[in-house]
Amino acid sequence: MRLDVFNRRQTAKLKRITQIKLSAEDIPPRDPAAKDAGPTTLDGQRRLIKGAVPTLFQWNRYKVEPPRSSVWERTERSPELVHPGDQGQHSVTTDHDYCSFPEPSAEDLSKDLESLRKEIQELRVQREFGLQRFAGSDTDIQFYTRFPSYNHLMAFWVLIEPCIYKMIQASRAKSAANTDEEVLTPARTQTRQLLQPIDEFFLFLVFLSVGLKERDLAHQFNIHQSTVSRIIATWTSFLATALGSQCIWLTRAEVQAYLPKEFKDFSDTQVILDCTELRCQTPSSPLLQSETYSSYKSHCTMKALVGIAPHGPVTFISDLYAGSVSDKELFRQSGIAEKLTEDMAVMVDKGFLITDCCKCKVYRPPFLSKQKKNQVKETQATVRLRLHVERVIRRIKQNKLFDGIITMSPVYNISQLFAVACMLSNYQNTALVKKQVK
Repeated sequence: MRLDVFNRRQTAKLKRITQIKLSAEDIPPRDPAAKDAGPTTLDGQRRLIKGAVPTLFQWNRYKVEPPRSSVWERTERSPELVHPGDQGQHSVTTDHDYCSFPEPSAEDLSKDLESLRKEIQELRVQREFGLQRFAGSDTDIQFYTRFPSYNHLMAFWVLIEPCIYKMIQASRAKSAANTDEEVLTPARTQTRQLLQPIDEFFLFLVFLSVGLKERDLAHQFNIHQSTVSRIIATWTSFLATALGSQCIWLTRAEVQAYLPKEFKDFSDTQVILDCTELRCQTPSSPLLQSETYSSYKSHCTMKALVGIAPHGPVTFISDLYAGSVSDKELFRQSGIAEKLTEDMAVMVDKGFLITDCCKCKVYRPPFLSKQKKNQVKETQATVRLRLHVERVIRRIKQNKLFDGIITMSPVYNISQLFAVACMLSNYQNTALVKKQVK
């Protein structure tokens, strides 16, 4: 190496060292109180020790190596390709990934998707208050609808389903009656359908059987309260028409064909009659209060006459009358006397003094008097058999709507509602419905 080149390098090196020393001397001395704080700069940061100079440079073959990668980073890298001739000198190995799992196939994904759809459908059914939610529990079906089981309810639905698409809304029919207009549009196309027809029928049965208020039903079915009123009024009118079109009055031959053996001494009995009263809201008019007040119930009531055949089904239902009407007068106004002939007989309570109102025979327990032995036996038998009508009426009143005080609503006809409950009791009887299921 030439001497002048060496001298220039040494001179440059001395200049750099001198500059570093001068810059270190320009820094003000640190605070004596901070003994262990270490060398710091003006802004409070630590500085190099006095006299320290850099020694590692790129020109003296110092090389900065990258930080070592972790195991997980190395496993994610793709293996390097090794030349076939270098396989003996270099061996490329990869770490085993114990957390890896195979990707699911398309078939597995489709199965998972189908299971998720089923779970969503089940959650949707559980959230909604409809018939399908209680289809698997006959106990719940009986509580909400008074039908013994889901199969019995569906058997009745099969009977009325062909006619529901001709149903006319009650409000539409009322407005058409006021204007003498003929209604030809079914209820399904008059307004947007919020509930399925079977869920509307279930809502009506819940209202009748459980006695829930309209506001409560609106929250349960997630609809407006006015929609609930419309559904109840429409189905009341529809069922009263559909079930009322079937003649429930039985002929003498039909009654004799199903006459129980307990009535062998009263084989000519055509119907067993009794009156029932429903508590109603007290009217604001004093005149209506006096007409509906019942001395027997000590409350304002509505009264109806119910008749059953000896083997159990309801065969006669009268309209609802004011609670102050007597049993005899109700018998006259109901029109049942026109259906009775001389070869028939009726069985009534001792309070029914209807002997002079009909031309048929009347089985009625006498008032307290001296009776002969055979008359006592006949009286006991009459009383025991007459109780069948009270059992049927009690089954009708198991509908909680008639258990409390009935509100006089202008939306639906309470007389039609009671008639529908009486006619539904014939289908809710297990012995009768079993034949329909088969």
